[in-house]
Amino acid sequence: MFKLTQHMRLRVAGLFILFAGMVLSAGTAAGHTIRPAIVEAEVTSDGFLTLTIETNLEAILAEIGTEHDDTDDSPNAQRYNQLRQMPPGQLRAVFLENGSTFLQGINAATNVDGSPLTFVTEDIDIPSIGDVDLARKSVLTLQAVLPDAASQLMWSYPEAYGSNVFRVTLPGSETPLSYWLQTGDVSPVIEITGAHTPPSIWRVMWDYMVIGFTHILPLGLDHILFVLGIFLLSLRLAPLFWQVTAFTIAHTITLGLSIYGLISLSPAIVEPLIAVSIVYVGVENILTRELKPWRVVIVFLFGLLHGMGFAGVLSEIGLPEGEFLTALITFNIGVELGQLAVIALAFLCVGWFRHQPWYRQRIVIPGSLAISFVGAYWAIERVFF
Repeated sequence: MFKLTQHMRLRVAGLFILFAGMVLSAGTAAGHTIRPAIVEAEVTSDGFLTLTIETNLEAILAEIGTEHDDTDDSPNAQRYNQLRQMPPGQLRAVFLENGSTFLQGINAATNVDGSPLTFVTEDIDIPSIGDVDLARKSVLTLQAVLPDAASQLMWSYPEAYGSNVFRVTLPGSETPLSYWLQTGDVSPVIEITGAHTPPSIWRVMWDYMVIGFTHILPLGLDHILFVLGIFLLSLRLAPLFWQVTAFTIAHTITLGLSIYGLISLSPAIVEPLIAVSIVYVGVENILTRELKPWRVVIVFLFGLLHGMGFAGVLSEIGLPEGEFLTALITFNIGVELGQLAVIALAFLCVGWFRHQPWYRQRIVIPGSLAISFVGAYWAIERVFF
């Protein structure tokens, strides 16, 4: 029978702690994460294309792209932190002086000659400084003149700045067409005159499944910690399955009810409670050696909270009105796949050794302590800062 030496046990424990440390270090710096830009476009009846872009202006000016999961990992982190501490008026002046590279990377073209449209900056809305440890969402308003014969539009966001949600409203329509564009993607050809074709159901399904998955891996650090907490105390697959199922059913319920506007709870309440749920799971792992019957019920109740957290993401990105239910379901599928991926990664790291006598002492307790510590840090930060 295969047995591990003391040295090998320490190395296995070290691998798990390293994996947890990567998650935790990313989690404590979650405010520095580069998130997708939200781009609202409007084609006006008098021949203009107006763009409203909600983005991290400091990351653009510091030339920090999506190759860095955390702005602190960039060689330009010092510049980013300097910009983050600038008041709105000063940051606006810096962008007007140095933002030409970003503007030139915006590629909105028509079928007339395929050349990119030329945009001018109409307005820059920058929030006050606030907590410098959190990314600041600024809003750029740009405008370009459409050629007289333009009947089609193609769009792409500067590849260096990652993915974007592109929503375009056409003349005579109140319902925007929505596209989730990954880094470097070009939108489908959009008919801006006459009849237009909305994204296919398959495109909607794929887009929102990807959004759901990426909200867990790599963006959903609090959800990752909660799932890892569930994993650590579950030595057998059946109890783990029931807990994950209860969590999924619960967050699906509140996500759907929140998106349909039937329930609403302020993020100022939801986010600290999600952090508390992480603390609870970690502490229970330390205090008990085996699953109790109430664990599935507790996981279900906490899943209701996490579903409200997911709703905040979908509210920000939006759901296509024509495929509302399809997008909602496939988003949940993506979330579930992300959770299963977290469990699979955890199993590959330490799951093979879960029946070893040292597993609890060297893996479960240190891992659960780390999870509880970060959950407590987030709870305090989200309530008081």
